[in-house]
Amino acid sequence: MTVDWLTVWLTVKLATTTTLVLLLLGTPLAWWLAGSRAWWRELVGTLVALPLVLPPTVLGFYLLLMLGPDGPVGAVTQTLGLGTLPFTFPGLVVGSVIYSLPFVVQPIRNAFEATGTRPLEVAATLRASPLRRFFTVAIPLARPGFLTGAVLGFAHTVGEFGVILMIGGNIPGQTKVISVAIYDHVESLEWSQAHWLSGAMLLFSFLVVYTMYHTERRLRREGM
Repeated sequence: MTVDWLTVWLTVKLATTTTLVLLLLGTPLAWWLAGSRAWWRELVGTLVALPLVLPPTVLGFYLLLMLGPDGPVGAVTQTLGLGTLPFTFPGLVVGSVIYSLPFVVQPIRNAFEATGTRPLEVAATLRASPLRRFFTVAIPLARPGFLTGAVLGFAHTVGEFGVILMIGGNIPGQTKVISVAIYDHVESLEWSQAHWLSGAMLLFSFLVVYTMYHTERRLRREGM
């Protein structure tokens, strides 16, 4: 049995890229959700959490329409000379970011809310600017939330299937990730390959959850 390391590398690359993008986009969004008093805050929060209950094929279908040549986003990318995103690696990143968004935003939001306003008020009395308070007070205190969000975002992206298959298809070296490879092996009755990849994913998932809980509890004991 041979291991398709290109598929493994593509999966790791997708999960890493998605996690970094989610941390960059999700942090200010989580901060706003935690502190805003706008009446439409929970409406935005509901939209962020929607992928938790929305079937992946439904999300993938609408993303395919939006990013395709006749969709609004597809029209923009074609005008810019970028082509269309479906069945490309950037398209997988877009789909993965949207699908894994609640797994990153919600833990960070919870961490910001748990911190409360008192530490920020103390920093303000010391004449710290809002930006400095955010980076030197809020973010360090919310470290457990960032850890949980990053781990869940990475692991969830690694295990994606429905959205990936809908928007990326099954192109070796471009969009074929581990979850799709397992599906291929099962369809071809290649049980040993399917067992090997599935077992590796099972072990990976267990280690991710164990490490996350262990590290988060240690950080909380240290007062972070």
